[in-house]
Amino acid sequence: MKIKTILFDLDGTLLPMDQEEFVQLYFRKLAMKMADRFEPQALIQNIWDSTKAMIADQSDTSNETIFWNKMQKKYGKEVMKYLDVFDRFYRHEFQDIQRVCPQDPKSPSVIETLSSHYDLILATNPLFPQIATYSRVRWAGLNPEQFMWITTYENSSACKPTLRYYEEILERFALDPKQCLMVGNDVDEDMVAQKLGMHVFLLTNHLINRQNKEISNFPHGDFDDLLAFIDQK
Repeated sequence: MKIKTILFDLDGTLLPMDQEEFVQLYFRKLAMKMADRFEPQALIQNIWDSTKAMIADQSDTSNETIFWNKMQKKYGKEVMKYLDVFDRFYRHEFQDIQRVCPQDPKSPSVIETLSSHYDLILATNPLFPQIATYSRVRWAGLNPEQFMWITTYENSSACKPTLRYYEEILERFALDPKQCLMVGNDVDEDMVAQKLGMHVFLLTNHLINRQNKEISNFPHGDFDDLLAFIDQK
């Protein structure tokens, strides 16, 4: 069946990234921004716990609500007074993290080529607010408007690697999984879409394979291999 919709992961797929380096710099800058309001190490731990709560939640509640409900359990409703400070962090200090996310020159051309023939969805794990997600899209040399949908913690109620995350996208746009292709660099989080009947392609430029699974089970390779794979469909 002909592919009509292509879903792309972002971090490590369209945007080169060492996730450990990214996370360390992210938390360091956020802790510095909030140091006069929250004890840094406690803040980092509480954000981790709130992120884990988003991943574990199985309800239809938005990830954003789950995150801040968990934060309020740690800090009380007082924490909600600082939402504008978090927003300013993403608009300013967060942008400095771009230096550890070098742009892949092929990402813009691949998206430009495919956008003429397919509907594109940015299926990035929705753990961040829209402002942080759209920023990373631009770091990759892309425009958010090139995608018909971008998952963020505001508009999603599930996270990778659950099947619910992908089911939510399929249901939102009434997509036939057999007409969808999921492209990503994470064996666990991205290739799981195959279980729903979606085509998958494992981009190996910045491969994440925590359990050292056999990747020959999946079509895989670089961007050139991806385009060749799509041409065959």
